[in-house]
Amino acid sequence: RYSKKSSEDGSPTPGKRGKKGSPSAQSFEELQSQRILANVRERQRTQSLNEAFAALRKIIPTLPSDKLSKIQTLKLAARYIDFLYQVLQSDELDSKMASCSYVAHERLSYAFSVWRMEGAWSMSASH
Repeated sequence: RYSKKSSEDGSPTPGKRGKKGSPSAQSFEELQSQRILANVRERQRTQSLNEAFAALRKIIPTLPSDKLSKIQTLKLAARYIDFLYQVLQSDELDSKMASCSYVAHERLSYAFSVWRMEGAWSMSASH
């Protein structure tokens, strides 16, 4: 359970826990130790999330000007998945191109960049 008070960093602070509301069930040192462990877990979670986003950014073809936030990365990944689905549906990949994964990846990256720019242009032209 958490109290309505918050710590200096804005995160909720643990409320008093104990048997039948006993205020001294946990010492200050115990609460401080729990807070430290919770902070360590949160830092590890944040680091893991950042590593996952970095891996995702390496997979998605980007433009040299791109400096993507996390939400932009997720949105672009969704667009890239949609683009790849459309490529598969249109059967543009011939067997020769598919046999050379590096060339296929480069061509897909280029095609995605063009597709993305056309989408950005058509969106700005419609506004």
